[in-house]
Amino acid sequence: MAHPKRRQSKSRKNKRRSHLKIKSPLLIKCPLTKQKHLYHHAYWYNKKLYYRGKILYNKE
Repeated sequence: MAHPKRRQSKSRKNKRRSHLKIKSPLLIKCPLTKQKHLYHHAYWYNKKLYYRGKILYNKE
């Protein structure tokens, strides 16, 4: 099994971990209903399922 020859410094460890962070979800505003929703996802509003500015399903 491989073992490091020397201990890595704190700054080197922190540089490696700088990319490991939680990103906020990408939200977009629908031009039809003016509601915020996840990008590339359908969403419910007033018993209707919307996706890309169109009604996919009407639940009534």
